[in-house]
Amino acid sequence: MLEIIDKKRRKQELTQEEIAFVVNGYVDGSIPDYQMSSFLMAVCLNGMTEEETINLTDVMIKSGDILDLSMINGPVVDKHSTGGVGDKTTLILAPLVAASGVNACKMSGRGLGHTGGTIDKLESIAGFRTNLTLNEVIDEINKIGMTIVSQTANLVPADKKIYALRDVTGTVESIPLIAASIMSKKIASSSPNIVIDLKVGSGALIKNIEDARILSNLMISIGKRYNRKVVCILTNMNRPLGLSIGNALEVKESIDFLSGIYKSKDLYELIMKLSSTMVSLGLNISLEEALKKVKENLENKKALEKFYEFVKYQNGDVGNIQISEKVFSIKSSYTGFLKEIDTLKIGELVRDIGAGRLNKTDIIDPTVGFVLNKQVGDYVLQDEELLKVYLNKKDIKISDITACFHIENSLGEIEPLIYEVIKWIY
Repeated sequence: MLEIIDKKRRKQELTQEEIAFVVNGYVDGSIPDYQMSSFLMAVCLNGMTEEETINLTDVMIKSGDILDLSMINGPVVDKHSTGGVGDKTTLILAPLVAASGVNACKMSGRGLGHTGGTIDKLESIAGFRTNLTLNEVIDEINKIGMTIVSQTANLVPADKKIYALRDVTGTVESIPLIAASIMSKKIASSSPNIVIDLKVGSGALIKNIEDARILSNLMISIGKRYNRKVVCILTNMNRPLGLSIGNALEVKESIDFLSGIYKSKDLYELIMKLSSTMVSLGLNISLEEALKKVKENLENKKALEKFYEFVKYQNGDVGNIQISEKVFSIKSSYTGFLKEIDTLKIGELVRDIGAGRLNKTDIIDPTVGFVLNKQVGDYVLQDEELLKVYLNKKDIKISDITACFHIENSLGEIEPLIYEVIKWIY
């Protein structure tokens, strides 16, 4: 292990056997945390070649189970988001895509950051069951066309253990490690079509467009090695997505969206882009045809019906979603254009009132969060409401919230929500 650490420290390329030695040794406990930490830091500082990253992904995939989706009737598409503030897209996309004739098989995780992950959000629905057996997953997809469940215990166990160490050693922001982590789980989940919503900006893991392009092309290359079609959509996380930031609040916003209430232009634009891309891949039709299909199934409420079917199958009571009754309105001290929202800080504040975790053992409060009344680009009057704050057991300073909203006399240019789409030409 010392020789391998030293080799990577000197920026030399590792063989597949050396990478397998490191990963398998760490999983079985023969390599201690302190040596693995040194290895991860060497990778973080010096990077990996494309071939090294593909080999790392392969070893991680083989560390656990690989799902067999051959018993699913019809096309399957998987979607992944690199996470962000207010990102509730999976809750809307899965039923919308399923209503449009493409099976959505989504294994999601819990959040360690601003708010809970998709699984935490769903568990804010009373009784909702996230742990299903593989047979139940197959049955649900064949009956309903979708599932959202927590990752099985033995799906890429190497990633679970390595990610936990990366999180406490300052090695999360490494492009090869991010690529191997995402793609090992996606490939082990066995979907032939993968759409990745790669967030870019202050509220995301990837801060700039150049790194986002490098990561996208690397994940596409890994997908091609496994004969997977991968499309990466680079989206703006310099502002929160949608209006709600929290767990139960985001579920309620998702239900409103599926009911035909579109309060956020950004959320609508992103859902249309992601869902049409997923349906286009799954049905092998043009993006224009796919967009027409998803719009139709959104407007005729078939996607909403699909969501209700899905929640009922997984024992949830959609009529029992609790939000805090302790609500405060935060108003603007200025008149002008809302030029910018400090997305990272907003996310941290929501986490601090209980909607997210600092440590894996933290218990999330699903009832708390923020609901924005204004978004970037809007004109705001003095004393007009900026947002509502839903609190429970923890308090917050109003000045900390208002400091996140930058209001100016002129608006200037607003960044687009969708920067670009990167995909392999098959």
